[in-house]
Amino acid sequence: MSFSKPNRSAATLTTTRVAPAPVSGICVTCVDGCEGPCEIGRSALKGREVIYPQPFGTITAGSEKDYPVDFSHFNIQGTAVGAVGIEADSDKATFPAVDTATTVGADNSIKLKFPVFTGAVGSTDIARINWDDVAVGAAISGVLVVVGENVCGMDPKAEFSNGRISRSPEMERRVDSFRKWYDGHGGIIIQANVEDTKLGVPEYVIEKLGIEIFELKWGQGAKDIGGEVKLPSIERAIELKERGYIVLPDPTNPAVQKAFKTGGITEFERHSRLGMVDEDNFYKSAEKLRSIGAKYVTLKTGAYRPADLARAIKYASNAKIDLLTIDGAGGGTGMSPWRMMNEWGIPTVQLECLAYQMCQRLASKGAYIPPIAIAGGLSLEDHIFKAIALGAPYVKAICLGRAILTAAMVGKTHGKLMAEKMELEGEDIEEGYLRLFAVGAELREKYGKDFSQLPAGAIGLYSYIDRLKQGLQQFMAGARKFALKHIDRNDLVALTKDSAEISGIPYVMDSDAEEVDKILG
Repeated sequence: MSFSKPNRSAATLTTTRVAPAPVSGICVTCVDGCEGPCEIGRSALKGREVIYPQPFGTITAGSEKDYPVDFSHFNIQGTAVGAVGIEADSDKATFPAVDTATTVGADNSIKLKFPVFTGAVGSTDIARINWDDVAVGAAISGVLVVVGENVCGMDPKAEFSNGRISRSPEMERRVDSFRKWYDGHGGIIIQANVEDTKLGVPEYVIEKLGIEIFELKWGQGAKDIGGEVKLPSIERAIELKERGYIVLPDPTNPAVQKAFKTGGITEFERHSRLGMVDEDNFYKSAEKLRSIGAKYVTLKTGAYRPADLARAIKYASNAKIDLLTIDGAGGGTGMSPWRMMNEWGIPTVQLECLAYQMCQRLASKGAYIPPIAIAGGLSLEDHIFKAIALGAPYVKAICLGRAILTAAMVGKTHGKLMAEKMELEGEDIEEGYLRLFAVGAELREKYGKDFSQLPAGAIGLYSYIDRLKQGLQQFMAGARKFALKHIDRNDLVALTKDSAEISGIPYVMDSDAEEVDKILG
């Protein structure tokens, strides 16, 4: 049985003529004369362009590999007995009474109204275009929003002095749009990679923009290399090459310039460099960020091998990191190589189980365990409950990448359609939003005259998180856990022997065995 679908995917706009062979993905009968709609055929014409999801820059893409164990292999345990965190009284222990707030930070001083935050919204077009919707939605929802890598380096209006960033209007826009609606819950995190560090982005955003939360980045679950974007013009390609990025093919090569002019090459790729993790340098980087004014330092790591996960947890422990985000394979991307995001890395469930085991070992020695967030293919309230339970008591929040962007984009799209409709009818857009969004009346009551300034995508994101909140409250009430801190691994049951072996969660037929014996005598 193959878990993958090689040589064909909606993500790369490719398909096969007839049913393919399971391993190669090539049509069982490959016919001479076929135009080649498969990845091999498209690659024969467009080469490296077919590596990436299409249409690049306007989509997010999710892994379609069917991993042998995922969160669906666990169910949430319910009980008819008692209540934890509230009086066991049917009039008091109602599901709306469940507390879904959480805190992160070494001192637990970063308060979130709900235990989720955005994936890194970086330098791709889809991230830039939808930033206001995501950032404002995060601010009014009381959760964290993350500015991804390369934003300053990609800013066409950025100003530099001696090779280092002195001003980035795009970064200023991103920070300002969040702060306008920030109410003390959540926060804005700025992320940096190799190029950002060389350009002096940490110093710029901390010292000049007053950023308090800064994230060191080792990688993400969607890819094993640095970020990439497509560049449609040779002028832009040359500009970014001069700023220190890897640009392919080389836009300064005369042969490449000629090929671009004649149409043989239609775009360029901008790539980031591989980060090189070193323990001493990691501690120095964290200390430097604090010395220049960062109040909180966080770390994002990807779906690397177990030894790298151990390094992330141990180094984060020693450096008293404020949040460690662990991103498993099986999630999504806006720009990762398609085969890479399906075929590399440790899937989220296995990665989280490994992280739990490692945290247990360090905790048994009295070590500091940083608040941990899990990412990688999560989207709904059952995912949130299961991921918190599987890594309890160490997992405090969940990173939702594509899901949050999807909610914002859908809200934006319907907001635009409603605005056009209201304009034709000569009515006020605010009334249209009240009809469109179930949370509209709630937000208008809260923000008054400022309600009309909320981006439609932000309202869509708020509405999505509101749904997640009620869904999570219902699951938690069913498990009789009335605050997030009370969720533990005993709230899960494994549905297969494989998932039980991987996680240490009891197999369904073995669950509660001792208590059952006591009850039955």
